[in-house]
Amino acid sequence: MTAGGRYRLFPAEQRLRELAADLHDEVATAPIISPHGHVDPRLLADDVPFSDPADLLITHDHYVTRLLHAAGVSLPELGLDAAHPVDPRQPWRILAAHWHRFAGTASGFWIADELASLFGVTDELGPENADAVYDRVAAALRTDGLRPRALFERFRIELLATTDDPLDDLSVHQRLADDPAFRGRVVPTFRPDAYLDPEASGFSDRVHRLLGATGRPATFDGYLGAIEDRRSHFIAHGAVSADHGVLEPLTLDLDPGAAQRLFADALEGRMDAADARVFRGHMLFQMARMSTQDGLVMTVHPGVRRNHHRPTLDRFGPDTGHDIPVRTEYTENLRPLLEAFGTVPGFHLVLFAVDETVFSREIAPLAGFYPSVYIGAPWWFLDAPDAMRRWRAAVTETAGFYRSSGFIDDTRAFLSIPARHDTSRRVDAGVLARLVDEGRVSMPTARRIMRDLVETIPREVFKL
Repeated sequence: MTAGGRYRLFPAEQRLRELAADLHDEVATAPIISPHGHVDPRLLADDVPFSDPADLLITHDHYVTRLLHAAGVSLPELGLDAAHPVDPRQPWRILAAHWHRFAGTASGFWIADELASLFGVTDELGPENADAVYDRVAAALRTDGLRPRALFERFRIELLATTDDPLDDLSVHQRLADDPAFRGRVVPTFRPDAYLDPEASGFSDRVHRLLGATGRPATFDGYLGAIEDRRSHFIAHGAVSADHGVLEPLTLDLDPGAAQRLFADALEGRMDAADARVFRGHMLFQMARMSTQDGLVMTVHPGVRRNHHRPTLDRFGPDTGHDIPVRTEYTENLRPLLEAFGTVPGFHLVLFAVDETVFSREIAPLAGFYPSVYIGAPWWFLDAPDAMRRWRAAVTETAGFYRSSGFIDDTRAFLSIPARHDTSRRVDAGVLARLVDEGRVSMPTARRIMRDLVETIPREVFKL
């Protein structure tokens, strides 16, 4: 299933393949630094064996379920309806029957890599071997070597960042930090979106809980102080970044009176859509201000219309495969933030996008001037080999390699982390091989860049 072996994902030309393989050897066994992802820390704290192959590789992976749904498979058939559980063999057999549909997709490559590298399954998945492969994977999952902590070490993960609610007490992270049997580093990430958006469901109740937890008054200043208190709590537990998932990266600097009026309206639920947009823009500005003061790296993940299909959201909840990208604009939206904070020493702002048009037009030029701005790695719909190559081509000639963030896997699928990072390493090796072959970069410099992309750059960008 991992066709190509040593040369997979490298250029077709033999001389470039050999150069790429040589460069990939520089980092093939380098530790994984994962400074942004969504793995539940309880997975490692509890170290409970994975339940079954379908739960592990299908049911919770919206990359997989969305494509099967598009092929006519209902989400309940895939086990997404908790009220009506299914035999886990059912979604596995469905995946096997539709395996040909994943040819050429990133998710197909990752699953094939996982099956081969972790379970020794190298035959093409299909209806005729679905049960045999299921049994092989299920048996392996019952062994100690396939428990979460054993895999953490096997994957050579040096750092894993989770994504956490501001009111999380982070006791799970503390358990891991205090456990002498666990030698890894797992850090929380401050994710305040639901506390900054007046149109988010339950916003007022959530903010009142935040104020109550911190003993702050129900004023705008009290609200800002409460957020700052929780950021401090996260920093005390090892957090290195604050992540912001927004529809548009609008930033606005309001005067205190206007901010207070909007905050009061938001708590009372009497804010219209236009004012909610202004409030969100001011709060993204405030998040940057806080990052200049407490040092948390600010990452921005914009441009996705969450839960595009309301009936699916109502029945199955969020993160079920129907989040769809929209156009993104950074240059004008970020100008207030960057005029205020873009040259503040120590401020790090990592900009991501799923709108490929902004890479060369906006993000690379911004990163080519502002010392605070870094180019986020291809994300979500773009964390795939061809999109990664397009991204490198779009940003490198303007900003070089050293204004990028290093690879971000952004995944809930724990077993896919090594495959995703190796994909990035292979793509970068191919890009650098071409530059060497064209005489644009020397081989010693290319070797250094390969190592820095995997090790030095993510450490510097995320202040590790």
